[in-house]
Amino acid sequence: MCRNIRVLYNFEPPTTQDEVQAAALQFVRKVSGFTKPSKANEAVFALAVQEVAKATHKLLESLETSAPQRDRDVIAQRARERAAKRYGLAGS
Repeated sequence: MCRNIRVLYNFEPPTTQDEVQAAALQFVRKVSGFTKPSKANEAVFALAVQEVAKATHKLLESLETSAPQRDRDVIAQRARERAAKRYGLAGS
């Protein structure tokens, strides 16, 4: 899985449309192999991003869970701690 695509489900505050759009863009970039498509592929690339975003939004709206919602700040802090440990960063 692409490292830049993050879990978007069950967060407080809820996932934004911008986050869904960014994940869709990362997914299409990974699958297509293009960071930026050529002019010839620009329209189909944009359409793919739009369709993936729409499918992602539909998925997130349809899922059900009894688990407590995740706190974005706690998740971000854990990621910073893992990075500090992995890369030997002090004061992160």
